Amino acid sequence: MIHLLSQVFDTQFLASAVRMTTPILLAAMGGLLCSLSGTLNVALEGLMLMGAFGAVAGSFYTGSWLAGVGLAVLLGTLTSVLLSVTIIKYKANELVVGLAVNLAALGATTFMMRTLWQVKGSFIDPRIAPLPSWRLPLIHHAPVLGKVLSGHTPVVYASWAVVLIINYVIYHTAFGLRLRATGENARAAETLGVRTKKLQYVAFILSGALSGLAGAQLSLGLVTLFLINMTAGRGFVAMVAVILGQRLVAGVAGASLLFGLAEGLTMRLQGLRIPPQFVLMLPYLITIITMVLLRPRHPRPVLPEEARKAALEETP
Repeated sequence: MIHLLSQVFDTQFLASAVRMTTPILLAAMGGLLCSLSGTLNVALEGLMLMGAFGAVAGSFYTGSWLAGVGLAVLLGTLTSVLLSVTIIKYKANELVVGLAVNLAALGATTFMMRTLWQVKGSFIDPRIAPLPSWRLPLIHHAPVLGKVLSGHTPVVYASWAVVLIINYVIYHTAFGLRLRATGENARAAETLGVRTKKLQYVAFILSGALSGLAGAQLSLGLVTLFLINMTAGRGFVAMVAVILGQRLVAGVAGASLLFGLAEGLTMRLQGLRIPPQFVLMLPYLITIITMVLLRPRHPRPVLPEEARKAALEETP
């Protein structure tokens, strides 16, 4: 038993977990921004998929991973702009539109892959430039930390910077204060001169850019190819991370790391004599178990806006 654990939980496993955490973390940070603005971004899955496709296409046609990352962010942003206009301007249902974008992204990427490259299922080509691996100068030769934290892609390190920047912006700037006020009570914020719709648009745009970046890590960092539906539910896992993190930056980052560890564990267990069906379902099983264990014990009922107003009027 000890020998089995030593085979699984080592520095390679931790390094793999760091890589696996990155797409979930970036998408979750985007979902957090939307949640703080009072909106729900159900389309994280589709935005990530568009980013993954854009990264491979940009890298393939230009031979530059930077171009791939740029196109991934651009496609994620443009898709999120369309999503935000539908939700904010035309008052469409967030859940319905988000699921529609996820399905549209799946269909669009499948169609474009067959149209551009005449392939089905997956696209692999040596001309696709992968993300490089960067060695951290001061950490690379450290006994344990060097193997865990060094040698990752630029997107991995960018995700850490994103967490710090978002934490600072949300809790230490006027923009963050207005964003949180919009999510708490948009009408009250508008009476104070806050442009709530503008903040919601910004949140959606940033969410699309971060999800596109997550897709680039998925298709050029973890692998160097594009697969149909290669996000495989990671966008929905990112939404769960936002819920588990209770809309706190540290909490969302911690939940993302938990799910990244689950995916890293899946990769390590594939080499052992364990049924592959159980291995593949492990990350989602851990997600469900975590949701059940960490659910609120006594959730406070939320009344509609009209019911709250009526209750206040009846109170002497």
